Amino acid sequence: MLKNVAAVLLDGVHPFELGVVCEVFGLDRSDEGLPVYDFAVVSAEGPVLRTHVGGLTVSTPYGLDRLEEADLIAVPAADSNVDRVYPPELLAALRRAVDRGARVLSVCSGVFVLGAAGLLDGRRCAAHWRHADVLARRYPRTAVEPDVLYVDEDPVITSAGTAAGIDACLHLVRKEQGPEVANRIARRMVVPPHRDGGQAQYIERPLPRSRCDTVGEVLAWMEQHLDEEVTVEQLAERAHMSPRTFARRFQQETGTTPYRWLLRQRVLLAQHLLEATDETVDAIAWRAGFGTAGALRHQFVQALGTSPNAYRRTFRGPRAVA
Repeated sequence: MLKNVAAVLLDGVHPFELGVVCEVFGLDRSDEGLPVYDFAVVSAEGPVLRTHVGGLTVSTPYGLDRLEEADLIAVPAADSNVDRVYPPELLAALRRAVDRGARVLSVCSGVFVLGAAGLLDGRRCAAHWRHADVLARRYPRTAVEPDVLYVDEDPVITSAGTAAGIDACLHLVRKEQGPEVANRIARRMVVPPHRDGGQAQYIERPLPRSRCDTVGEVLAWMEQHLDEEVTVEQLAERAHMSPRTFARRFQQETGTTPYRWLLRQRVLLAQHLLEATDETVDAIAWRAGFGTAGALRHQFVQALGTSPNAYRRTFRGPRAVA
């Protein structure tokens, strides 16, 4: 059972990510019939820690020995987590916790601490999309999933950016104490108990153009004619190449096929129109080259894990245009 929870902090801790863990596990909601956790904030680097907010510090009497009794150890984000040196005593305590059957949960860049402790080896994990490539290179024995909000590889749970920590914590409550408890905590926090989609809808993905020496002009033409159906043969003719040569050069210079490149550009255009205009989904589907709203929805869900209307509500508020 999940009863004893500790949030372990490094110098430069991010208050919001710490607050997420405190809000889910640190409040006494017994007056509502909800579980009460034996919760403690633990310092890995002395009794007083600075935060990444100017002038704000965190003071706690608890040291690393408090982790030895925890059922769950949460590791919030902190400054320089991506490339700092972590206290060996902290890494050893995290390994001992997993060995004795406790869980560990990271919020945002806290995942790098779990990686340094060797707890990501052979496991899938989530990371903020800005850190995913660095994490994958540093810990090649883990499978980084940059599109999801969190990954549960029990006993290791990892979450992506800031708010995804809420999703991961509520998931664990739902898993241990059931959906009713998780839903009631979510209502108190005024957040959804479960979010549709994943991190993909928030990722900025400008397509590189610097290496497109021979197909650059064709790419520019494609961008201006996303609503038109074109074949590789037609594109090759425009580039004055054979279809086979064009396909090979395109792959070399963009890292993908003409079809996938065109599809991604169409999704990007649809995202922009959903965010910036009040055009209907049908009109956007036509302008972006999908033809029908159904086709747009299918490709949108495949690429971003959410529907066009849900995406619009996320980025423009509830007044979605059907």
